[in-house]
Amino acid sequence: MNVTTSDGRTLHVVEAGVPDGPAIVWHHGTPDSGGIYRLARESAEQRGLRLLAYDRPGYGGSTPHPGRTVADAASDVGAILDELGVERFATYGLSGGGPHALACAALLPDRCAAAVSVAGVGPADAPDLDWMAGMGEGNEAEFGAAREGRERLTEFCAEQAEAILAAGQDQFVESLRPHLSDVDAEMLSSDYGAFLWTTLSAAIEHGVEGWVDDDYAFLAPWGFDVEAMRVPVLVWQGVQDLMVPAAHGSWLGEHVAGAEVRIFPDEGHLTMASRRVGELHEWLKDHLTASTPSPPA
Repeated sequence: MNVTTSDGRTLHVVEAGVPDGPAIVWHHGTPDSGGIYRLARESAEQRGLRLLAYDRPGYGGSTPHPGRTVADAASDVGAILDELGVERFATYGLSGGGPHALACAALLPDRCAAAVSVAGVGPADAPDLDWMAGMGEGNEAEFGAAREGRERLTEFCAEQAEAILAAGQDQFVESLRPHLSDVDAEMLSSDYGAFLWTTLSAAIEHGVEGWVDDDYAFLAPWGFDVEAMRVPVLVWQGVQDLMVPAAHGSWLGEHVAGAEVRIFPDEGHLTMASRRVGELHEWLKDHLTASTPSPPA
């Protein structure tokens, strides 16, 4: 379904689970689109949850929003919830989706019951976080292009997108393996590999505006103070993650007000929000239902 924002943009929304259940909003990574993986769908159905996902602006079926910040995700999610008649929700995001989940918790504290950052990046302007340290060559080239200007970054992302789409599913999956830990590479051998290809190709087949805007949103101030959060936050980080260095999870755990941190020795970047999604949903559901007022007798 599509939702129209107050400034006339379109947000493409996907839904799974139980239509009248407690609502959880999922934020995809970078680059990607808002598909919902099979295990997440099954988990939502089993737990009676209404699982919502959306393409961030410029990805897939959502209108670009040039110059958007991480904080802008809160108003977009608010528009989606208003359209669907949802008042309270909880939220989680993977990788580049992590900061956007935190934005919802920070800026919609009266509606958001809890948030989880899964292998999420920290703020690039944090003085005590060496943001690029430990990132792979691909990220170094990408954010190096970003610092040369929007035109150069757009060229870089367009070249990458063209190569990804030309490769096709099997070659794309194989090309990722050398950049992943063993546990993440094993994840691609399941149906998750096909799912990732489907959502990624949908994200970039009509342009790379979403990718470019995500990168600049990460490099700019996020637009909210993580140390002033009033909503329960869980930070998950896998030791086997070769895409977002563990220092980012540690920084979030130390700076997000009241954050609960879980470090998983045997998990990577892709595995936690897929094969451990049931635990994520359970934690979010517990906080969401505990904070929801009971109807009058």
